[in-house]
Amino acid sequence: MRNDTLRRLLALAEAPRKRLALAITLGALAVICGVGLMAVSGYLISRAAEQPPVLSLTIAIVFVRFFGVARPLARYLERLTSHDVAFRTLGTLRSRLYTRIEPLAPAGLSSFRRGDLLSRMVADVDALQDLYLRGLLPPFIALAAGVVAVIAAAIFLPLAAVILAVGLLVQGLAVPALAGRLNRSAGRRQAAARAALSAELVETLRAAPELVAFGAAAGREERIAAADRDLDRVARRDAWVAGLGDALGILVTGVTVAAVAAVAVAAHDASNLDRVLIAMLTLLALASFEGTQPLAEAARRLSGVVAAGRRILELTDREPAVRDPDDPLPAPPRDAELVFTDVRARYGPDEPLALDGLDLHLAPGRKVALRGPSGSGKTTAVNLLLRFMDPERGRITLAGADLRDFTQADIRRHVAVCGQDAHLFNSNIRENVRLARPGATDDELRAAVDRAGLGDWVDELPDGLDTMVGEEGTELSGGQRQRIALARALLADAPVLVLDEPTAHLDDETAHRVIDDAFDAADDRAVLLITHRGEGLARCDEVVQLA
Repeated sequence: MRNDTLRRLLALAEAPRKRLALAITLGALAVICGVGLMAVSGYLISRAAEQPPVLSLTIAIVFVRFFGVARPLARYLERLTSHDVAFRTLGTLRSRLYTRIEPLAPAGLSSFRRGDLLSRMVADVDALQDLYLRGLLPPFIALAAGVVAVIAAAIFLPLAAVILAVGLLVQGLAVPALAGRLNRSAGRRQAAARAALSAELVETLRAAPELVAFGAAAGREERIAAADRDLDRVARRDAWVAGLGDALGILVTGVTVAAVAAVAVAAHDASNLDRVLIAMLTLLALASFEGTQPLAEAARRLSGVVAAGRRILELTDREPAVRDPDDPLPAPPRDAELVFTDVRARYGPDEPLALDGLDLHLAPGRKVALRGPSGSGKTTAVNLLLRFMDPERGRITLAGADLRDFTQADIRRHVAVCGQDAHLFNSNIRENVRLARPGATDDELRAAVDRAGLGDWVDELPDGLDTMVGEEGTELSGGQRQRIALARALLADAPVLVLDEPTAHLDDETAHRVIDDAFDAADDRAVLLITHRGEGLARCDEVVQLA
């Protein structure tokens, strides 16, 4: 299961192979230069203690200088390259993740809490930067550097090379395996605990005014504190495992270095090794563990990466309920009629019916009102119209062809929606309106604003269309927010205009003005007015009542 998750994550977050190879090479060179620096330094100190002619030390001095300069340079380039790989991987991953989950919205994501989705798309994705950087690169670097170090030791004393190889294998395989096993459940629980805390925080911040108004803030604070304690408990276990892995690594390093020193001394006593090489071999063994020391941390990181990756794969594995046809029809003409015939729909196989037996006829210039109490299926009709979902029974046709025979993009270019909860971004009026058609000219943008009844108000603003609206339009009144949403829908220039409860939060006078402006601006478009109020009904050709 773990290996399958890693394989799928590597495919999802594909990294450039040449840069990976370069990062491994540079990392191995940095470790090898460190080994060379320590080994040659040990030789130089031991040889200098014999007070030989200075010229006999020249070669050793040159090598010390070379390794001393090359090591930080190789380490810097390795850090630069490996982090470049990590950031490129994150960019690829975010793009592919968005591409996978975009078809799921909105129905396919409704089962996730907002904070949990935020955690998956931010914290879990960020955790995957360690997939290569601290998870997969260190083992290859340790392998390359370890082989070179063991070969170097074997040239001078084969037994020391054997002991060094065993020590490197124990620290490079056994210690990380133990650390990874101990941390496996902690990594999974930590990702879930972080998501739970994020969900509680997001919900609390969004509902802060209501919590304060009803005196429920204390209870919510306790829920956040409990979620934080759960995360802290898991994090402490992770820290304990990290400390244990580091301690075992230091123990293995100490035992191996002591054993190499012992066999080197014994070899000297047996006249098989020059005394100046004892310090060289001992320091060579000590420096060789620079490559394997990060592997316990790499195993812990991989456990966290796998846990975060599984949560991401839970999103990407979901199949969208709506798909484009393999051989779609051309985009429908502007004068195409849109017809609902005995449409039934539900949001899931085991869910109750959301809509049953709806018949609608939307032709160019025709104005139809859809009325009904909450839960009667008005919003479901909009979701069907935009192909956020497909009917269980009946047909929805456009230009005589089933809606499922067109691409979703063509359908959504044919229908523009002005909803009661249309989202306004924390940007200016211009960018919020232009969202419907990013390529629109300033003249087209201004025309849409004027037709939505915002022209005079915008002219009075010091910054005009560049006025910031605040997060979710908090700097605007309800009527202003609704008119910006209407301007956005008008700018889309779609043949069908859907007004979904456009007056839900407005007073009667403002509601009448918004509806009148919307109908006047609609021209020859088909209009579907979804409402539970009376504004605009007199201007409709037909009123359909949902039970």
